[in-house]
Amino acid sequence: MERNYATQMDAARRGIVTPELKKVAEKEYMAVEDLMPLVASGKVAIPANKLHTCIDPEGIGSMLRTKINVNLGVSKDCKDYDVEMQKVLSAVNMGAEAIMDLSSHGNTQPFRRKLTSECPAMIGTVPVYDSVIHYQRDLDTLTAKDFIDVIRLHAEDGVDFVTLHCGITRKTIDQIRKHKRKMNIVSRGGSLVFAWMCMTGEENPFYEYYDEILDICREYDVTISLGDACRPGCLADATDVCQIEELVRLGELTKRAWEKDVQVMVEGPGHVPMDQIAANMKVQQTICMGAPFYVLGPLVTDIAPGYDHITAAIGGAIAAMNGAAFLCYVTPAEHLALPNLDDVKQGIIASKIAAHAADIAKGVPHARDIDDKMGDARRVLDWEAQWDCAMDPETAKAIRADRSPEQEDTCSMCGKFCAVRSMNKALNGEHIDIL
Repeated sequence: MERNYATQMDAARRGIVTPELKKVAEKEYMAVEDLMPLVASGKVAIPANKLHTCIDPEGIGSMLRTKINVNLGVSKDCKDYDVEMQKVLSAVNMGAEAIMDLSSHGNTQPFRRKLTSECPAMIGTVPVYDSVIHYQRDLDTLTAKDFIDVIRLHAEDGVDFVTLHCGITRKTIDQIRKHKRKMNIVSRGGSLVFAWMCMTGEENPFYEYYDEILDICREYDVTISLGDACRPGCLADATDVCQIEELVRLGELTKRAWEKDVQVMVEGPGHVPMDQIAANMKVQQTICMGAPFYVLGPLVTDIAPGYDHITAAIGGAIAAMNGAAFLCYVTPAEHLALPNLDDVKQGIIASKIAAHAADIAKGVPHARDIDDKMGDARRVLDWEAQWDCAMDPETAKAIRADRSPEQEDTCSMCGKFCAVRSMNKALNGEHIDIL
């Protein structure tokens, strides 16, 4: 079918029902006529590069199901593309809606193209990572044109969304020096842009040439994920001047993107105390006019290395309940090492629990259906039905098999004292054998 629109936002504004919009509406139990104005106004993004033909599209917005992203990719310490592809397939099978390819070593293009030709999930990248690798030159020798050409390359490869750290400027250099943050900039992409500006004396190319970048994104229907270079890397830096000042600029850049029919997501914190999360979500929604908020965590404490998938799930549930639309998973290896296959699984499950719990709290249509089915299965001790409802049935099955109870209609935790078993027997007038 001939495409007679530029982007999903352009189509929605012109009343064109795209295949992607129709599919998302079905997934979200929404009428097309209800979803369309949300896409037209930017409150929902459907990242779907026109060249990513195998995509199973998803909508990202606070009124939809909360989606999760999984960060993967090859680095100097982990060079096996087959292992990374195994992680990708595993992540998609476990319910990840997006994969961010953060490869920072070797020839990255074949892996990126493999993702967009075979993976049905949304694919994101951070072009500034790839710039140094692509040109095989020192950072300070790259030009603004070099960076922009890599954005075009990623768009041509079919990437659905790109993280661009457009919101820091030369003014940010003075702010970082003046306000004496505990952790300075912890964003890898943000630190590269910051370093480039310091070394060259030039303005941030992603900010200075933003209009040219928008033209590329409009041509290929690439969604911009406005990176939060100044996200807090510890609780002490949460909601500080640098973070909020950058957010204000991201709000301005969001408006400029929408003027060219380019879809936008806004990235957010980071390490944030629990009592500040709701306020952070509200401030973002106000400043960025309801653009979907994409958060890393937030991590609610700094002292749990090895368990940061849990600290992030706590923060992610609170964030999503208060308006975040997209959660970036965090694994047990966060702050420590590259995640292995088990780390990826643990991170995904923790994030899926957070997203699902938030969807129930928000009243997302049909979000609680599966929980109600689980309640029905548990009431009658139907184990097979419980596995069908479980987020990770294999783990649940393995635990029960490893600690099998004496009687099949109980679990080994309660045995004959099982409340469910006792109630079922009592309501049926049966004898309850406890001894």
